[in-house]
Amino acid sequence: MMAQNIFGKLFHGGNSYWLTRFAILRLLGFVYAVAFLIAAQQIVPLVGEHGLTPANHFFQRVEAHFGSRSAAALQLPSLFWFGISDQGLAIFAWVGFGLSLIVLGGFANAILLGILWAMYMSIIHVGQIWYGYGWETQLLETGFLSIFLCPLLDGRPFPRCRPPLLVIWLFRWLGFRIMIGAGLIKLRGDPCWRDLTCLYYHYETQPIPSPISRYLHFAPHWFHKFGTAWNHFIELIVPWFSFGPRRARHVAGILLVSFQIILIISGNLSFLNYVTIIPFLACFDDTFLRRILPGPIVKRAERAAQESEPSRINNTIALGLSLLVVYLSIAPVANLISERQMMNTSFDRLSLVNTYGAFGAVGKERDEIIFEGTDDANITGDTKWKEYEFKAKPGNPDLRPPFIAPYQPRIDWQIWFAAMGSPAEYPWTLHFVWKLLHNDPGTLSLLG
Repeated sequence: MMAQNIFGKLFHGGNSYWLTRFAILRLLGFVYAVAFLIAAQQIVPLVGEHGLTPANHFFQRVEAHFGSRSAAALQLPSLFWFGISDQGLAIFAWVGFGLSLIVLGGFANAILLGILWAMYMSIIHVGQIWYGYGWETQLLETGFLSIFLCPLLDGRPFPRCRPPLLVIWLFRWLGFRIMIGAGLIKLRGDPCWRDLTCLYYHYETQPIPSPISRYLHFAPHWFHKFGTAWNHFIELIVPWFSFGPRRARHVAGILLVSFQIILIISGNLSFLNYVTIIPFLACFDDTFLRRILPGPIVKRAERAAQESEPSRINNTIALGLSLLVVYLSIAPVANLISERQMMNTSFDRLSLVNTYGAFGAVGKERDEIIFEGTDDANITGDTKWKEYEFKAKPGNPDLRPPFIAPYQPRIDWQIWFAAMGSPAEYPWTLHFVWKLLHNDPGTLSLLG
């Protein structure tokens, strides 16, 4: 009898999360749309046939390493193993963008979300260093869980199928790992996180500052120390309450979401903060969201809840997914408690359950690589050189940094990393210079 009560709560509690599912899927559609738009506009000059790091050459190296095309495809799953071309890359990304808008607009079923997940994984696995960021795998894990929020075919915003409560809990587990991983990597990393001085430097040395970053940088030291302490509180204490009673979850959700909004304002971190908000929405149920969302949407959710029917198939699938996530979480949890914690690491080929973290080290100075060119045919002492400007990366000190997130100019980010290394560590920079010398249209399209 006790077991029946437990499973009854697990499987039938989803009736309280219709608006939660609605909000999660709409925000997921937005993030997918941004991610595919970035790919549509940048992937060809980055990894196309004549790109900075051509994908066909990369695939050849992967195939040679694993000994065969099939073995390589198993280790690095991507639809582009069936064929890759510049036109194919562009069309693929634009199709993904279009499908994402459908999800954003309110239509989402398991098939559509599964297609988007497979498409974006294909882009990540062909994207090489340009797609080596933690939010890429975070989007994959988030997108994978979202597949199981929906019925197989019914794509209406409020289908008859109840949101599986087990999947809602898996979103909370994802949000918990994201924040705890980010908090622990800081405490184990740069000493400035422990003496509360990291924000003395962060706003200036982060990859792409925002217009607000300058004002934050010149704030008093007590403000920076408070901000660092608040960061530790949000990342290491608050996530535990996402598994607590309803009011505790609501407070945790408000704090976690508002923290991400502050990060959105203070810097340009691509779509990281937007995709991070998605699992935090699972802290809220319909009793909370009905106060925020428009009345017509709330009424549709209430009507769907009244007409809904339990699904043995969906409940069984949700239970199977939960067991899979528990098993795949063993390695990430072991990594979290390890003194040699790695951040932004996948432990399976499909990036189903990963470990996350950000800014374990904070730069104390900002170095920039300056690229210059000239229109003069002959180089003399009087040659006038002009600096190449990037779309968002700081260059000309007279120009104010833009608000550009959730969009990500990927070459701007990689130049930020390259400035902390050498051409031997970032060999693509030499190819980049060669492209500039030849006025390559694709490469120039990546610049400001």
